[in-house]
Amino acid sequence: MPQSFAPKNGLRETLPAGVWGVVATPFQGSTLDVDLDSLAGLVEHYETIGATGLTVLGVFGEAAALTPAERRQVLEIAVECSDLPLVVGVTALATRPAIEEVRAAQEVAGVRLAAVMVQANSPSAEVVAAHLDAIHRATGANIVLQDYPLASGVAIAATSLAAVVSACNCVIAIKAEAPPTSVAIAELTATGVPVFGGLGGQGLLDELLAGAAGAMTGFSYPEALIACVRAWREGGYEAAQQELLPYLPLINFEQQPKVALAIRKECLRERGLIKDAGVRAPAAGFPENLRAAMQTHLAEAAAALETAQTPQRSF
Repeated sequence: MPQSFAPKNGLRETLPAGVWGVVATPFQGSTLDVDLDSLAGLVEHYETIGATGLTVLGVFGEAAALTPAERRQVLEIAVECSDLPLVVGVTALATRPAIEEVRAAQEVAGVRLAAVMVQANSPSAEVVAAHLDAIHRATGANIVLQDYPLASGVAIAATSLAAVVSACNCVIAIKAEAPPTSVAIAELTATGVPVFGGLGGQGLLDELLAGAAGAMTGFSYPEALIACVRAWREGGYEAAQQELLPYLPLINFEQQPKVALAIRKECLRERGLIKDAGVRAPAAGFPENLRAAMQTHLAEAAAALETAQTPQRSF
């Protein structure tokens, strides 16, 4: 067990349950400059549809491909165009650069910063706990501990993640994105902090059954994720399943390896939520031979959303 870094009073904050939308970063033109107008519209959309909060500068926000000045711009838009609480992603795996990213986020977000999202940077619980403790001691920031080996290159056991949470009271949530996510979530809920699924909502129903507090992810129809989690709270599995079922083909389509980011951005563009679907290298662009399939799935999702939003007549 790592050394305990918990405050003497033993108190721990927790991140509110629900859906924390992961905000894509729209680009425009041949130079792929950040499209601040599209970003503002996307942020406003998340607030309009009832997201619990926003996750900005995450992996699917292409934060690693942004300059520090661009990251600041993106965060400024999130602050200016929404009143939602923010979780801000940290791209660095090393402690000193991570601290600098957190301080930059605090400068812009201020009290709106609910937490920073920090990836597990080692298979060792002791190393990760020391990393998070150093970040918290230097900045005072609350932390969402992200387990996303596809992005970090780090595989860490759920038991080790639980040990980190036990050692660090600054961890107020876990984002579990190492498949099979429902297995990890079932184990991690015993930590007492909320655990959120990701991966585009692909495993959301099983994650809720395993004890997830909601989702922290992106999807071109985030309304579906919000409706699913609300239905889970009010009516349990069957109600949640009915809300999510019409969107599952699109969710699976978006989560295709290597092109998931490009597909999601193209879907957002098709919905009119962003103007351009460009992605920055090394991300792959949208495969044109998938366009017909995308149109089919988008039509299914649009019909489902229209049905959900149409008032039901009583007879």
